[in-house]
Amino acid sequence: MISAVAEKYQIHPQTLRMYEREGLLLPSRSEGNTRLYTDEDLERLEVILELTRQLGVNLAGVEIILNMRQKMAAMQVQIEEFVHQLNVELHRNLSHVAPESGHALMRVARAETPVEPPRRKKS
Repeated sequence: MISAVAEKYQIHPQTLRMYEREGLLLPSRSEGNTRLYTDEDLERLEVILELTRQLGVNLAGVEIILNMRQKMAAMQVQIEEFVHQLNVELHRNLSHVAPESGHALMRVARAETPVEPPRRKKS
């Protein structure tokens, strides 16, 4: 309900309506056309208020920032899916390789005598 949200965040109900007209907030509506704010809507409102009140960002800037945040979240999901697919493929490919004698590392024979550095020619 718009009056409860306005009171909670100490803003005028017209400000919430303006945010809705500008497309910054999109609350759902009940059958009686009452605005219904979800937790996600309230989190978004908190971001809007922080940007405008504390950082002095205008509404055009808020719109750009919110759109960028949304795109970044979508890209994060894509990156996580990509990394997951890489891990699946890596696991699938490594499961076919049998490490020698149960170790992934190879043994290296040590030289019994120390190796001396090459000597310089005298001029």
